[in-house]
Amino acid sequence: MDEKINIQNILFLDIETVPVVPLYDDLDEQYQKLWEKKSRYFRKEEESPDEAFERAGIYSEFGKIICISIGLVFEKNGEKFFRTKSFSGHNEIEVLKGFNELVEKKFSGDNHYLCAHNGREFDFPYIARRSMIHGLKIPRHIFNASTKRPWDKDYRLLDTMEMWKFGDYKNYTSLELLARLFDIPTPKDDIDGSMVAEVYYAENDLERIVTYCEKDVLTIAQLYLKYNYMDTIKPENIEKS
Repeated sequence: MDEKINIQNILFLDIETVPVVPLYDDLDEQYQKLWEKKSRYFRKEEESPDEAFERAGIYSEFGKIICISIGLVFEKNGEKFFRTKSFSGHNEIEVLKGFNELVEKKFSGDNHYLCAHNGREFDFPYIARRSMIHGLKIPRHIFNASTKRPWDKDYRLLDTMEMWKFGDYKNYTSLELLARLFDIPTPKDDIDGSMVAEVYYAENDLERIVTYCEKDVLTIAQLYLKYNYMDTIKPENIEKS
């Protein structure tokens, strides 16, 4: 699919998000009213704003990023390896600063790309919005996406879900389903995205979430390799920095 792109110049990434506070009642009165208005468009008829708040992490105005995992494919002795790293914590500013600074320093060149699954709809704008809220500089390629389109020559955001669509915009295809189709080990063997908020707030188990996020990143890279008819990464060639 992307014959001109050197896979070693792609930074694969995934984010995990949760509601900005554990419970609807923890919001101040003004934010409760604003959530009631926003959630009106997607709440089920019998569902209250309080009940719908467990999904608030999906929306950047009412959620926060607790983990950004990244991964790189590189070659050594003629074999492909994969190295992962995560920026995680309860302080979203520190999570974003660590990620944004690394991307600006090492992956903002014209030959560099960022790749996520459903990244154009979720990961990339979420990072941009939360960075802006905190007054942090947005990584160049993510910032440029606000004024450029995927067909522009200098567009540097890749999306494995968009690649799968082949121009068909009617359907969402999960990373889990694509992993099964391409015989890639599922990243959802412990938890999935719907469980992240509970694991974070009820179980206080951030490390479990980080592990899940890093599995997603590896799966995105493996899927990209499959798309491009390349050998996938062997389990013994996966490293963590």
